[in-house]
Amino acid sequence: MTLCANVSAGTLRFGGEIVPARFGRAGSCPATDKREGDGMTPLGRYRLTAALLRPDCGLAAPSTALPWRWLRPHDGWSDDAADPAYNRPVCHPHPHSAERLWREDGAYDILIILSHNTPPLPGLGSAIFLHCTQPDLRPTEGCVAVARDTLARWLSSFTAATEIQID
Repeated sequence: MTLCANVSAGTLRFGGEIVPARFGRAGSCPATDKREGDGMTPLGRYRLTAALLRPDCGLAAPSTALPWRWLRPHDGWSDDAADPAYNRPVCHPHPHSAERLWREDGAYDILIILSHNTPPLPGLGSAIFLHCTQPDLRPTEGCVAVARDTLARWLSSFTAATEIQID
């Protein structure tokens, strides 16, 4: 199945259900125009490649065919175009700039990695995820976010063949 994200409507549809979604603080752009740090959600079709779940927030081990593992406090994601590990998972401390995935705001309690910019081309955008909305429902830095309970419910239906279409 495919998740269908409608940036202008602010929604995400999956399995017949349509829910509110949050997108990049600066809007959206074609994937070819995406740049590191621009705050835009890249339009296009992406595979859901894996899930990371925070083990201390009351989530049970998921029943999903999508590859997954528990998030660890030292997990990060390189966002430095000069880093050989750009747009890939890293461990902190890391010698280059890298986002910390262990967050206290709940946004990454469930984190689904999307295949945007894979294989990575430096500077064309990193850390584009499907994740939980923050309590204040603020826009993302370029990701797609939905309510945590929705993402937890949908996770059991995700497989390595599941894709998200962002329009």
